[in-house]
Amino acid sequence: MTSPKVDVFQAIADPTRRKLLRLIDDREMAVTAISGHFPISRTAVSKHLRILADAGLVKERKVGRETRYRFEPEPLLELKRWLAYFDRFWDNKLSVLQHYVESDGSASTPSPARLQASTDKEKKE
Repeated sequence: MTSPKVDVFQAIADPTRRKLLRLIDDREMAVTAISGHFPISRTAVSKHLRILADAGLVKERKVGRETRYRFEPEPLLELKRWLAYFDRFWDNKLSVLQHYVESDGSASTPSPARLQASTDKEKKE
């Protein structure tokens, strides 16, 4: 398998392309049908679809004179793996918030910022 011409991160950076992926996520559609869902020209939609295809996020198939597109989610695994690295930061923030919310709110209860600082300090040690 050859590597994609366009980085998946670049491909999904555009909101129109993200909407395109949602539109075709569960069905194959022709470019004419896809274009009807957007306030841009068919040519512009085709250009967006080309970028998504170059990133491996859509596959195209000729049916007569029509080109149909379908979503290919596999390249998004790269994005998922990249984001998974940052889950630990999100989970840490949630645990700090949970601790703060579940505390009695007394003056001796540290603020979320102080809890975060102590959690960060523990990680470094």
